Amino acid sequence: MKFSEMKYERIDLEKYKALYARLASDVNSAKSVDEIAAIIAEHEKAVSYIKSMTVLAYIRNTIDTTDEYYAEEYKFVDENMPVLQESMFGFAKALFDSPFRNELEDRVGSLLFKNIEMELKCFSPEIVPMLQEENRLVSEYQKLMASAQIDFDGKKLTTSQMTPYAIDKNREVRKAAYTALAGFYNSIGNQLDDNFDKLVKIRTKIAKTLGYNSFTELGYLRMTRNCYTPEDVASFRKQVVEDIVPIVNELKRKQALRIGVTDMKFYDDNFTYKEGNPKPKGTPEDIFAAGKQMYNEMSPETGEFINFMLDNELFDCLAKKGKANGGYCSYIPDYKSPFIFSNFNGTAGDVDVLTHEAGHAYASYAAKDFELVEQMNPTYESCEVHSMSMEFFAWKWLHLFYGEDESRAKFAHLESCLTFIPYGTMVDHFQHIIYDKPELTPAQRHEEWSRLEKIYRPYMDFSDISFYNEGKLWQRQLHIFQFPFYYIDYCLAQTVALEYWAMSQENYDEAFKKYNDFVGGGGRYTFVELCKKGGVIPPFEKGSLKAVVKAANEWLNKKQ
Repeated sequence: MKFSEMKYERIDLEKYKALYARLASDVNSAKSVDEIAAIIAEHEKAVSYIKSMTVLAYIRNTIDTTDEYYAEEYKFVDENMPVLQESMFGFAKALFDSPFRNELEDRVGSLLFKNIEMELKCFSPEIVPMLQEENRLVSEYQKLMASAQIDFDGKKLTTSQMTPYAIDKNREVRKAAYTALAGFYNSIGNQLDDNFDKLVKIRTKIAKTLGYNSFTELGYLRMTRNCYTPEDVASFRKQVVEDIVPIVNELKRKQALRIGVTDMKFYDDNFTYKEGNPKPKGTPEDIFAAGKQMYNEMSPETGEFINFMLDNELFDCLAKKGKANGGYCSYIPDYKSPFIFSNFNGTAGDVDVLTHEAGHAYASYAAKDFELVEQMNPTYESCEVHSMSMEFFAWKWLHLFYGEDESRAKFAHLESCLTFIPYGTMVDHFQHIIYDKPELTPAQRHEEWSRLEKIYRPYMDFSDISFYNEGKLWQRQLHIFQFPFYYIDYCLAQTVALEYWAMSQENYDEAFKKYNDFVGGGGRYTFVELCKKGGVIPPFEKGSLKAVVKAANEWLNKKQ
């Protein structure tokens, strides 16, 4: 079914509260595991519908944040999902406490119950008003960022539409673009600081109410960290500083020579070649045509997937006024349909939509017939392996997108993957500091960001533009506001994706098979288990970063 034909309706809150109260009661009075299996089937139908309506409201709201109907509908979701969550948690607790638990685990696996246990630790009826406030603040941030109308080049542009200017061949244009962006962020800077301060305080209050020392503990439970700890992440961060930052410093020195500048500045950071960054050839229609050809040639499964996506208009990719920032892939269970949202801007990021976001969508499509919705998707770092690895498996077809710029596109992509890891790790480190010290003032938060920049990106010079030099760059990162503790998932996944890249350089077919083994596990395994299933080393193992980074750096040095 085409996306435009998918029916949205507001969830009948009282109906589903009553349903989940009954389902919990039915589980408690069940006389056999078969009775509970039938109850779970009823739950699966309900949760599929609830998720579908929630996702449809979210997608249509982000496509046009000025659409009052869907703005109101997503406001309803923000306010009422925590209320419905209370009833749904009652059902989950009944399952968790069932005397037939062992038999249920034999049928559906123990991981499902481990994840339920973590979910139960995230909720109590008394935090419902606080969850509503948290949701309201996140929506407020999203609307604030979508309001951008930046006067530049005789036009009014969104932040996404500013990207081509930020990587322009003319250095003065790049500087002017970053200055204009800084002007927009400064114009709403106090509101951003106020919004985030309230988010930190409400999240801390939720955590304290649930009995945790800080939101960090709760944040890890919310992210379903079911196979690693904050200590493991801290160890990973240490490896990044020791094994990747020095390599990135050297890459940046070579980049400065390549682009012909002696005083590398922040606005030069994403500029890869003196003659201009590789750009996809042709129109958005050409990019989609290239994507269709690529996936049809890659494998029968990927061909079926991309044809389904295109036939059912499951992309919304053109940047326009009122559209939310960024890009994402979501899934609509009732229609067994992934959906991809982005903001095309004529840069390599447009190709990423057909590789990164489509990697997410491919994994969702591959799991569409799983019996349990809860087992379709693994935890987020594993989902990011799906997408980041697909970026590399697409290398064989980059000529379709870039033409004669194929080689430069590969170089820019691999280099950006290495340089991203320290930045992404810094975002995670920043969030640990923020939630471990919720009493920090906005000014102190900016100071902490500036301090971390010197550790993770010591080569970066922000001196020309005060907004960035004052440690405020983190305000641009929507994950910090919307998805606390998510960002390290990208870094963990990037290291695994680099392993698949290295494998693919030796034996593409074998690497793609192992990748599909990883994808095929869905959410039935933990991240560490999926790594082993997919033939890659989990990134927490000591020395794991050194080998994969070494291979990528050697490849880049040969191509300099």
